[in-house]
Amino acid sequence: MDKKVRVRFAPSPTGGLHLGGVRTALFNYLFAKKNNGTFVLRVEDTDQNRFVAGAEEYIVDCLNWCGITPDESPNNPGIYGPYRQSERKPSYRKFAEQLINDGYAYYAFDTPEDLDAKRKEIPNFQYGQASRMQMRNSLTLTLNEVEDLLAAKTPHVIRIKVPENEIVHFNDLIRGDVSFETSIVDDKVLLKADGMPTYHLAVVVDDKAMEISHAFRGEEWLPSAPVHILLWKYLGWEADMPAWAHLPLILKPDGHGKLSKRDGDRLGFPVYAMNWTDPKTGDITQGFKELGFMPEAFINMLALLGWNDGTEQEIFTLSELEEKFSIDRISKAGAKFDFEKAKWYNHEWIKQAPVNSLQLPVKAELQKAGIEISDNGYLNTIIDLIKDRCTLLPDFVAQSSYFFASPTEYDVNSVKPKWSAEKAEFFNSFAENLTLADASSAEAAFKSLAEEKGFKPGELMLPFRIMLVGGKFGPGVFDIAILLGVEETKARIAKALAVFNS
Repeated sequence: MDKKVRVRFAPSPTGGLHLGGVRTALFNYLFAKKNNGTFVLRVEDTDQNRFVAGAEEYIVDCLNWCGITPDESPNNPGIYGPYRQSERKPSYRKFAEQLINDGYAYYAFDTPEDLDAKRKEIPNFQYGQASRMQMRNSLTLTLNEVEDLLAAKTPHVIRIKVPENEIVHFNDLIRGDVSFETSIVDDKVLLKADGMPTYHLAVVVDDKAMEISHAFRGEEWLPSAPVHILLWKYLGWEADMPAWAHLPLILKPDGHGKLSKRDGDRLGFPVYAMNWTDPKTGDITQGFKELGFMPEAFINMLALLGWNDGTEQEIFTLSELEEKFSIDRISKAGAKFDFEKAKWYNHEWIKQAPVNSLQLPVKAELQKAGIEISDNGYLNTIIDLIKDRCTLLPDFVAQSSYFFASPTEYDVNSVKPKWSAEKAEFFNSFAENLTLADASSAEAAFKSLAEEKGFKPGELMLPFRIMLVGGKFGPGVFDIAILLGVEETKARIAKALAVFNS
């Protein structure tokens, strides 16, 4: 590559971070790491009407949780700052005025009422080549009128003057040659009445100032590409324009349309990386983190939504992704989101995770459920015993709570139909002579006594499990008994017998 790789993730601080946004950040990050480049976080906060307090901090927290921390950001500035667009405001008007002076843009003084009237008059009204000469702007007004309006500080915007009947071409690193006819492109606003730039002007000015080499963004930005390419050309920066890569959409599970927060609400799964609390309403939208996803699994799942390394491999560490990522393996087609597959990734990551790495998150889940842990060694043994049975981190609570407290409820319906005084007598006898040197010897003693009393061991295993844990779940029942110890196992047998015999 000719120039140093510098990529940017440029979210707007307007609410929760959608998993599509995290994937854009991830692909930027992976490309930077693969090419010894720099990953920049730039906060695009120029739309003050949609700005939400706390959203920037939330975005930073999400990226940190995912393990894709930027090299440069508002919190960790480099030499290309400021990293918030609102702090770069003075630079934008200068370039907007330059475009006007060079004949590539114009002042538009139309009021909101003027525009509403036009929309009512013309269905699907677009402010552009077909309508600009009917509007109140510096193309239709005299120079004196324009100067008077500006001197009077009349509210106005600056719009790009899109040329007529031209074809705008560019090479997309994912899609190949892409072209647009300018006749279908409207005259986008570049500078708003409050002096803030729109995304169209800001993204070009900032990418130039920050020496961005490659621009990864979602496919939904493709229709804006011709405006941005014209701006790079009109500002005289065409040689410095970044290479473009428009990422495929993340689709609803049925493949029809882009995945939205509403789809997640409707279908019962999160679409945000972490919980987002709406500061106005206090409403909480659930995130993958709080549902019990490990960040490694979340990132692994996202990477394979629209990318693969050309093999059958599905489980990747972040360092493996950094090493294997390449743009030519990104799909053009949208990727269907599958929540069951997402959970599969999490299950696989929990299964292969070292016990020590699970200790803190599992401890946090148990504490949320009111279970305090004083012995980390005991907890680690339990984690090792049950982690293969857990898909989400909260599953550790249901799968382990009986190790910390005797069951208060029993699945008696699974025991009662075949319960008998003889079975009760078996368990009294088993408890009386109980020794728990190890799981295999305990199981041998259990089976030997069963045969002596005329039972098949299998018909006694389920009642024993329900005595210890309350239900038909958990790891090997003798492994459970070993961990509980002789006295606790005896106590649980006695307590359950009182219920089963009643």
